[in-house]
This record gives sequence, C-alpha cells and structure tokens, in this order.
Amino acid sequence: MTPILDEAAARHLAALAADPRAHVGIIGPGGYGKTTLLNHLGEAIRAAGTTVHTTAGDLTDAPTGDGVLLVDDAHLLDDADLARLRELAARVRLVVAARPWPRPPALAELLELAQEQVVPVPFDKEQVKACLPAGRRTDELAEFAHAETGGVPGFVARLVRGLPEQKPGRPEVPVAVLSEFRAEFGRLDEDVLTFVLAADAGIGLHLDLLAELLARDAAAVSDIVAAARSTGLVGQGGALLPIARRAIRVLVPVERRAWMRQRLAELQLARGGQVLALVRPLLGTGIGGAAAATAFEAAAAEALPADPALAARLYEAAVTAGRPPLVVAARRAEALALSGDLDGALRLADGVITTEEAVGRRHAAGVAAAALAHRGQLFRSAQLYRWSGTEEGKHLATLGLLGVGDLAEARELRAQTSSDGPPTSLSSALTLMAAGLHESITGTPTNALSMLVRAAGLLEPVGRGVLLPDSPAALGALLALHYGELGTASSLLDRAVAAGTGGAPLATRHQLLRTWITMLRGNLTAAAEQLSALRGTHLEPRDWLFAVAIELGVARRAGDTNTLGRAWVQAGEALLRHPMDLFTILPLGELVVAAARLRDEARLAAHLSQARTLLSGLGEPPLWASPLWWGGLQAAVLADQPDEAEAQAEAMARAAARDEQFGTIAVAGRCWVDLMAGKVDADAVEDAARGLHTAGFTWDGARLAGRAATRTADRKDMVRLLDCARLLQGKPVTARRVPDLPDERAAVPSAALSERELQVAELVVSGMTYKDVGDRLFISAKTVEHHVARMRQRLGASSRSELLSQLRSLVGSGRD
Repeated sequence: MTPILDEAAARHLAALAADPRAHVGIIGPGGYGKTTLLNHLGEAIRAAGTTVHTTAGDLTDAPTGDGVLLVDDAHLLDDADLARLRELAARVRLVVAARPWPRPPALAELLELAQEQVVPVPFDKEQVKACLPAGRRTDELAEFAHAETGGVPGFVARLVRGLPEQKPGRPEVPVAVLSEFRAEFGRLDEDVLTFVLAADAGIGLHLDLLAELLARDAAAVSDIVAAARSTGLVGQGGALLPIARRAIRVLVPVERRAWMRQRLAELQLARGGQVLALVRPLLGTGIGGAAAATAFEAAAAEALPADPALAARLYEAAVTAGRPPLVVAARRAEALALSGDLDGALRLADGVITTEEAVGRRHAAGVAAAALAHRGQLFRSAQLYRWSGTEEGKHLATLGLLGVGDLAEARELRAQTSSDGPPTSLSSALTLMAAGLHESITGTPTNALSMLVRAAGLLEPVGRGVLLPDSPAALGALLALHYGELGTASSLLDRAVAAGTGGAPLATRHQLLRTWITMLRGNLTAAAEQLSALRGTHLEPRDWLFAVAIELGVARRAGDTNTLGRAWVQAGEALLRHPMDLFTILPLGELVVAAARLRDEARLAAHLSQARTLLSGLGEPPLWASPLWWGGLQAAVLADQPDEAEAQAEAMARAAARDEQFGTIAVAGRCWVDLMAGKVDADAVEDAARGLHTAGFTWDGARLAGRAATRTADRKDMVRLLDCARLLQGKPVTARRVPDLPDERAAVPSAALSERELQVAELVVSGMTYKDVGDRLFISAKTVEHHVARMRQRLGASSRSELLSQLRSLVGSGRD
C-alpha cells in the first residue's frame, strides 16, 4: 500500500532511502501507518539496488552480511531479540518501527542507534479526502471522516472501508466499523482499559483523580496514560477520538460504563468537584443505590441554574435510585417551576409544606409563592413568602402586597427587613426591586424607574436560575410603558431575555411585553407574528391576559373586526381567571377600549371598578393610573361620551402638572376632547401627534392626526393632518395640490366625515364587502356605496386605491 504523504514527508523518505548508512526509527502510536511507511521505505531502498530483509519477530535467520533489515513492532520484542538487533546494527542497516510505549531500556538503547527518525502524523482533511472512494470525495464526507478519526490513518482506512453506499442525510459510523475495535480493546490491560473508560467519561488528564481511581502513584498513572496514547485511541489531551468513544459505547457493557461514571462521581464529590458531566449520561440507565442517588442529587443542584428541566430529571432519578422523595421534593419543585411546569411544582411544594417533618418546607413555600404569583394569586403569594421567613421572602412579599393595594402592610413588612446578611447580587436586586415598586406608588416615577433598572442589571449575571414572582426587568418595563419611555422598556426586556432572567416562567412574560411595545409602535404585522409564536406555549393566567389584550389591540388597530370579536370572547375567560391587581392595569386599559369598540362595556364593569378602587386606595399614583386614563379616554371617544373624556383628560392634566413627562398624553387627551366638541386646532393636533410618535406611540399619534383630518372643514388642514398621519406611519405623503384662493376653496366640499362615514370607513378598510358592511350596520349595500362615494368626493381622492389609502390613515389602520 502506498502511503499518502505531503511533499515534505515524501522528500524526507526519499532522502532516507538514498542514504546507505543511516539507521532509521519510525515511531508512532497504533494506527498511524508505521507498517505502511516501513514497507514503502523498504521498497524505495530495494529499488535503489540494496538488499532488503524483513523479520516477523524471529531473529535466528537474520542477515549477517550487507543490506537493510526492516523490523516492525519492535516494542513487542523481548530483551534478547533487542540485544540481537543491536549486534546486527554493526553489520546491517536497520529500519525499526515501534510504538512510543512501552519503551523498555533495551528498546530505548536500540532506538538511540537511529541517526534518522520518522514521526508519522495524522492526516489533514485533504489527505482524508484523498482516501475516500473517487465518487465520494466530497468536502462534507471528508470533514465527517476527519472529525471522527482525528485523521489517524489506520482508523481513516477502517472507516472508509466500512462506509455504505452513498445515501442522503448526515453520514454515520456503521456498527460494523465500530466492531473492528474489539481487537484493540481486547489487547488493553486492565489499567489502560480503566483509563480509556475514564476518558470516555470526560476525565481527561485529571491526574489526581486518576491516581485515586486506579489506586496507583503518579509515576504509574503517567505510564498508563502513555500506554493509552500509544494505542492511537487517545489524543494528547487525554480525550478519546470520537470513533473510539462510539466503539466503547457499542462494545463495553453499559453496566461497566455506568459503574465507572458512578465511581468517578463518588471521587469527585469527596473532593468537592463537579459531577454533572459524569452523571448526566446515567439518566435512563436504571442505576440505583445510595451512591447513585447522591450523585444524581449533586448533579441536579449543579444543573439547576443553567438547565432546570435537566435538574428536575436528575432529582427524579435520585428518587428512583433510592433517595426519599420528601428529601429532594422542595428543590425538585423549584426545578420544575423554573422549567415552566408550575402544576408539578405546586403539587410537590404543597406536599412538602403540609408535612411537618419534611426537609425544606420554607424553601417549598417560596416555590409555591412564585408559582401562585404567575397565576395572579398575589395575596396568597405574599402570605407564603412571609411564612417562609427569609429576607428574600420579605422583599418578594412586599411586591405582592403592593400589587393588591395593601400599602400599609407592605410598609410594615419593609420595616421588618434586615440588612445584616451579605449584600449579594440577588439580595441587592430584590431590595432595590421592592424599594423601586414602593417608590412608584409614593414617590417620583424617575426614581422608581431608576431603582428597577439597577435591580435588573444586578440580577442579570445570576438571575437565570432564580425563581421569581416577577422580574425587575418586567416591572421596570411596565413602569416605562406607563411613563412613555418605550426605549427604556425595550432595553430592559432585551437584556432580560438575553440573560434568561427568571427561567421559563418569566421568558414568556418578557416576550409578551416586547410584543406589546411592537404593537404600540405600530408594527402590527410583527406584533401578530410574535404573538403567534407564543401561542404554542402554555400561558399562565397573567400571561394569557396580556396575550389576549395584545390580540385585541392588534386587531383593533388593524381594523380586523372578526379577530376582535373572537379575541373578546377569550378576554372574558382571561378576566375570570386572573384577579385584578396593580400589574394588570396595562392590559385592562386596552380591554377598556376594546369593550367600547364592541359596545360591551358591562363585561368589564366589575374589573374596572376594582382597578379604580385599588388605585384610589394607593393615592391614585399617576405612574400606574395613566394606562387606565388613556384607555378610558379612547373608550369615551368611541362611545361618544364627552363628559367621561373630559374627566380622563383632566386626570392626565393634573398628572402633567406634577411631572411634565405626562404632558404628552395630557396634550393628546385635550386634543381628543376638543375633537369631540367639533374643535380642530391643526397646529395643536400635529404637535400632539408628533409628541406621541416621539414617545413611541406611533399608532396613537397617527390615529389622532387622521381623526382630526376627518373633523376639519378646512381643506388645507385636512391635507396637512392626513399627511402627518401618513408620515407617522412611515407611508408616503400625498401629491395633492391644495387650493389657496378663496374662490377655489369655496368650491371644495367639506372634508369632515360623519360618524356613520367613519364607521363605514373602518369596516371597508378591514376588507369587508359592501354587503358585509351593510349587514353589520343594518343598512343596504347601496347605502354603503353611497357613503363611499361621498367620502371619495370629500377627501378629493382621484381613485379607489387612493381613497382606501387615505381611509386607512384616517381610521388608524396599520394596513396598507
């Protein structure tokens, strides 16, 4: 067989073949092609006219005259044969191939005679590619073969021989190829096989651990590692080649491999080391006993921060292996909760809490408290956190108490908290979160938001494995949304998602709030897609309420009356499943508008009353009340209730007098009230609309400008406001010429649209036919057509497509 050589190696071998005197040593691990190189060099020497002799281990007939003697596998010769070779070296040229280990003194003395040495190296990817059959020399297959074999020539040849005919999909190592390793494993002595199994478990060159495992001193362990490397199965870093690892898992019984991992885990635990990588593959093997249970439990604790679902499985395995269920139930409940299984977490936690002799009752109380908070049971959650008795529990209980409006109890609990403990990132974050929420009710919005932003930052490095009722990022985003700081809200949520704060239960909440921001910015298609992506996940009551509110909000803004009606049915159930609290004011504000749009205000009456009572009990904090003011104003506009609209506008104006940040919605609210009274101040409306857009409320700003355009009788103001609405939506403005002369202006009909025309416009742009619109409004299709014709005349549209484009801007639809 001709070896595959690079240019430098080929020149080196040619030079050695031409040198009549130099002894040559070819030293490399098993599978590195020593025999092939030996034979190739012998052929080259023979071709040069020199006699070449070979030996299969018996030196009794070794040559005594001139020539070259090829000796393979010299590491297998005994001392007598090695001494005989040293004697022959005085008369014949030797080319000796051997593994680097074992290296007895006699072999070392023989190899010292070699003036030249050849050290074969693994193939690179191009050399592996050259080994493949001519019709299958693809980069993909070469990459696969090189990765599996590490480029070891013998293993490359073995794999290539056994590859089946080309078939679609990722290549695989055939079982028949792995079975050929049986001979290699059979030649290993017990210590080397033990090391190989340890290497399969990922121990590598952890020499202290190997010394304990093998019960050998450091020198003996080094010899064992060297012996393993000489087989070619193990790389320099102590890791098995992938193909060798696969072979072990086919050829070595599972119970022996499991025992090895269990023994290594015992040794690691005794040293205080990590065991997750060792124990994880034991899942599903059925291994049991006290040692296995201890290893599973330790691995679960190690996995919890990064992979709670895996931790839950490991705790379950510990129970299966013999650990009493109540011993690990509290931590298992925490793992289930962090992975999103709140039902399982509550079942386990309740069992621990109600069993007086159970381990970790107070820890289980914290788990149940967090799960109940996600289900809207804030008061019960606060009770459990208080009962847990921890400082962290007190801070989290404060959140629940404030959420249900119990400010006095929250203050009393905050006064009881201690600062004696170490100021960890977690404790500092929880302290700031509780203080920030309290400040949002009793202090200034900027201070409150600042505290929550800092709390979120502190929690990012450690929050992935912390079970929380809510995150500072989510609460901070809520406050920022209430305050008109959409940029801050986006930043908080993006960072929380990237950090994985709060595990699976809060991942959905963070994403829903991001979707809410997308909706407010007018990206309705993107918001609908983001919401659809979350539909496949299980939504807890709080998340479901937000999801339904988003669906209603997107449908209302897009003019999609069918979806609006379907979502409203879900809203009724969502409201029944989630009690009213401070943290659901935002979706309630959206539901208020939807109720007015569908003329079903009675469905929300009780929840709206509860929300107003809660806010009143807290002193009507503007930071929390603003979504309800804005939603109430929009509902009043839809229901044509000017007095109610005036009341909401006055509330916003009072808030703006204390904090100018509320001025944006206050100014916009006043414009809406004026529009209801038939007053259109185009300058004020345009400023207010642009202010809403700057704050991130793109759709609301465009709707205000568009609706004002329908109310003005001034053609120039109508065009100006309509263009403003389109610009805010990112659409091109019109190219209409606005007449300036009095006689021309007098000939232009009024641009204002009636309420009935606006109703027709909203249904037409939603895609309904004239007949469907007529059925909805109890008028004939002909009357609908008449309304459309009048709107086209009033708006000066030159075509139906231009009319629809203008109507979409006027009624605030995000469609094009």
